[in-house]
Amino acid sequence: MRLADITVPDTAAARAALELATEYHTPSLLNHVLRSWLWAEAFATVEGLHGIDRELLYVSAVLHDIGVVPAFDNHTLSYEDAGGHVAKALTAGAGWRPERRVRAHEVIVRHNWPQVDPAFDQEGHLLEVATALDISGVRPDILPREFLREVVAAHPRLDLAAEFTACVTDQAMRKPTTAAHRIVERGVAEKLRRNPLESLG
Repeated sequence: MRLADITVPDTAAARAALELATEYHTPSLLNHVLRSWLWAEAFATVEGLHGIDRELLYVSAVLHDIGVVPAFDNHTLSYEDAGGHVAKALTAGAGWRPERRVRAHEVIVRHNWPQVDPAFDQEGHLLEVATALDISGVRPDILPREFLREVVAAHPRLDLAAEFTACVTDQAMRKPTTAAHRIVERGVAEKLRRNPLESLG
């Protein structure tokens, strides 16, 4: 498994998603969403999942945290729900069918579920396990260590631990009924600090 084996979908939606994420995310958060996509692709390979909508997975991964940035922070909706609506708007502009636009919203919302059954939603499952690895350090031994090193070298973690902790804590305080509150209560700050990806060398 190598980074060069994973290619970005060559579509209008994929290009627009990356452009939006690059414009609005800090370097740390941009690297996080790109790593999350790469981890998702790698988990698909390791778990032997087939029939993945790779464009949907890429767009959802790249936009999954766009709801934490001030320009897209909804005052009542959870950040994953707000981000899902951004994805729906972007993919509408790219000509996606209504039902596929809904899928982008679903995948982004489900990345914050405690668990997503791949039999229920393969792309949602992959984004959930990918972000669990990148944020909480869950299942780091499932993917080859050299691949982990290659991805982190290409997309360094920078100040992700401090930045994401601050973002999600702010979300939890202002929106206590959302998944952000659960994430904070379950110790996301400490999980980020102890994430084994932080010490890859």
